[in-house]
Amino acid sequence: MKKNKLYLKNYISKNNFGQINLNKQNRKISNIISGLNKDLNNSRKTINVLSKNFKFNFQVKDLSRFKKFKKIALIGMGGSILGSEAIYNFLSKKIKKKIYFFNNLDNEKLLNFKKEIKLRDVLFLIISKSGDTVETLTNSLILNILKKNKKNIIIITEKKNSLLLSITKKLKLFFIEHKQSIGGRYSVLSEVGMVPAHLMGLSINALRANILDFFRGNDKLFLQNSAIKLANILKLKKINNLVFINYSPNLEKFLFWCQQLIAESLGKKGKGFLPIISNVPKDHHSLLQLYLDGPKDKLFYVFSLDEKSKDKINLGKIINHRSYLNKKTLNQIKLSQKKALIKAFVKENIPFREFRIGKVDEKVLGKLFAYFIIETIVVGKLVNINPFDQPAVEQVKVYTKKLLN
Repeated sequence: MKKNKLYLKNYISKNNFGQINLNKQNRKISNIISGLNKDLNNSRKTINVLSKNFKFNFQVKDLSRFKKFKKIALIGMGGSILGSEAIYNFLSKKIKKKIYFFNNLDNEKLLNFKKEIKLRDVLFLIISKSGDTVETLTNSLILNILKKNKKNIIIITEKKNSLLLSITKKLKLFFIEHKQSIGGRYSVLSEVGMVPAHLMGLSINALRANILDFFRGNDKLFLQNSAIKLANILKLKKINNLVFINYSPNLEKFLFWCQQLIAESLGKKGKGFLPIISNVPKDHHSLLQLYLDGPKDKLFYVFSLDEKSKDKINLGKIINHRSYLNKKTLNQIKLSQKKALIKAFVKENIPFREFRIGKVDEKVLGKLFAYFIIETIVVGKLVNINPFDQPAVEQVKVYTKKLLN
C-alpha cells in the first residue's frame, strides 16, 4: 500500500500464521473496527484520542508565554516521554530548539545537566499520568526545580490525589490535565505529545491530519489483513519475537515507542511479542547469522526512510581500481543492503513486513503513530486480550513503594 509517502507491505505466508477462517475473522474484525468507530467520539474511551473532535485540555494561546524558551527539558517515563522523543528524533531538522530528555534514573546525567545548564533558562515539562511515577518525581526533586510560582514549569498529570498534583497546587505551577481515559502508551497524540510538539515549533494540526486514514478505503483493508495475520501468529505462539530492523537513525525513537506499545498492550495471559530494535547495517555484522539461520521464532519489521545524499565515493582519487563502491552514495549502499536482506528473507521464507517512509514531515509521523495504535488495539481484541491495561506493571509499582516506605 502506497499513500501519503508511506509504503506498508506484509510478506507473511500461511506457513507462518496457519489456517484462517477468513469469513469468520473478517466478520469479527469488522465488528471490532465498527465498535472503535463508534467510540471515536466518546471522551471516556481511549480511541477518542484519534477523533477529529478530540478536545485538548489546553489552549494554544496559553502556551505562548513559554515559546520564548530555546531549551526544553522533558521529564517522564514510558508513554509520558517516548512519543515526544520519537517526534523530536524524526523531525529534528525542523526543530531549532535544544531538547533534553530525562527518561531514566541517571545520576551522572542529572549532575552534568545542573552543572552545565542554567536551569532558569530551561522550560521543564514534567509529565506523569498517575502523578506518582517514582522516577519522574525523583528526577524533578533532585534537579530542585520545583519552586513556588516558577514560570518555567509545565505539569501534565491527572486531576486526582497524587504527590505531583499536590506539589503543583501548593506551588501554583502551570497545570494541564492528563485525560484519565488515555493510557500513557496511547497518549502521544493527546496533550502529552502535542504540548511538547507545539513548543518544539511543530504543527499539531499536521501531526493529527491523517490519523483516521486506517478506518477507510485501502488503508482499512491493509489494517484488517495485517491484524488477522498477527492475531493468528499470537495464538499459535510459534513466533514470539518482533525484530525491528531499522535502517534510519531518525526512526530509532519511534521504534522504542512501538516497543512499549506492543509489549505492554499484548504481553498478557501467556501471549505476546518481545519487540527488539536492531539498528542496521551495523547488526548485519553481529546478528544477521542468527536472523537467517537461527530459530524460526521471529517476525521482522523492516523500517527505512527514503533519504538523499550527494556525496559519492571517488576511488579514482585514491587508487586506480574498479570497485562496486565507486561513484556510490551512502544511501545507495544502505538501500542495496536492505534489498539484499529482503531477498534473503524471501528465499528462506522468513516472515517480514516492510515499512518505508518516503517523506519526513508531521503528517507521515502522525499517520504512523495512528496505525500502530489502531493495529495494536485490534489485534488485542481479536485474541481476547485487554490492550489497555497493564496489571503486571502495576504490581511491581506497588512492591516498589512498599520497599521505599
